[in-house]
Amino acid sequence: MGSNHSWVSEFILVGLQLSAEMEVSLFWIFSLFYIFSLLANGMIFGLICLDPRLHTPMYFFLSHLAIIDMSYASNNVPKMLANLTFLYLGFAATECLILVAMSYDRFVAICHPLQYTVIMSWRVCIVLAVTSWSCGFTLSLVHANLLLRLPFCGPRKVNHVFCEILSVLKLACADTWINQVVILAACMFVLVGPLCLMLVSYMCILWTILKIQSKEGRRKAFSTCSSHLCVVGLFFGIAMVVYMVPESNQREELEKILSLFHSLFNPMLNPLIYSLRNAQVKASLYRILQKKNHVKHR
Repeated sequence: MGSNHSWVSEFILVGLQLSAEMEVSLFWIFSLFYIFSLLANGMIFGLICLDPRLHTPMYFFLSHLAIIDMSYASNNVPKMLANLTFLYLGFAATECLILVAMSYDRFVAICHPLQYTVIMSWRVCIVLAVTSWSCGFTLSLVHANLLLRLPFCGPRKVNHVFCEILSVLKLACADTWINQVVILAACMFVLVGPLCLMLVSYMCILWTILKIQSKEGRRKAFSTCSSHLCVVGLFFGIAMVVYMVPESNQREELEKILSLFHSLFNPMLNPLIYSLRNAQVKASLYRILQKKNHVKHR
C-alpha cells in the first residue's frame, strides 16, 4: 500500500433501506422486543436462582442460555468495531455450544435415566459450561484479531444493521482469505459439528421414546425435548443461512433481516418457549408469586 492512502478508522452502518415513518415504527417495536427479552430472560434466570427445585443440570444450562440471550441482545449497539465484533461472535459461538450441552443433558436423561445423576454431576456441568464460554470467546478473539489487522482504505459504509464480520470484511483493501478460512473452520466447529452431534443425540432420544410402552410416558419424555428442539431449529437454522449459504445480491437484505431476528427475536422467543412449554418453570413462578403474596398479607 502506498503512503497516500487514507486509512478508515470509523464505519457507517447502512442499515435497512426504509422510510422515516417505518424506521420510527420499527424503533418502538424493536425497543419493546428488547425490553421484553431482558425481562423474560431475567425472570427465567431469577426463577432458576431462587427455586431449589430448579437446581438441576437442565436448568443450570438454561440459566447460562438466559445470560447469553440478555447479553446477545444488548451488544448490538455499536460503540467500537473491536468490542462489537468480539462480543457478538463470542456470545453466538457460546450459545451454540451451550445448546449442545443441553442436548447432551436430554440424551442422558432419556437414554440413560438410571445413570443420570452420576453422568451429569455438577462437576461435569461446570466443565461443560466453562468449556462453552472459553471456546466461544477464544474463537471470537481470533476473529477480532484477524479483522483488526486488516487495512481499511476504501468505503466506510457497512451494508448491515451492525458491524457483522462478513459485511466488514468486504471493505478491507487486502486479501482476506485467512479470515474466510477461519470463519469456515469456525462454522464447522460451532455450527455443523454441534448440529450433527445434536441430530445423532436426538435420533437416539427418539428411538428410546418410541420404545416406551405407555402413551403418557412417551408424551412426558418428548415434552422435555420439544422446547430445546424449537430453540435449536431457530438458532442453527438462521445461523446456517447467514454464514453458510452462498452470496448473492438478494442474500444481503435477507441477511440483515435474519440477523435482526437472530439478535432480537431469538432472545425473546427462548424464554417464551422454555417457560410456556415447561410445567416446572410455570410451577416455580407460581410458588414464587404465592410466597410474595403471603409475605405481603402477613
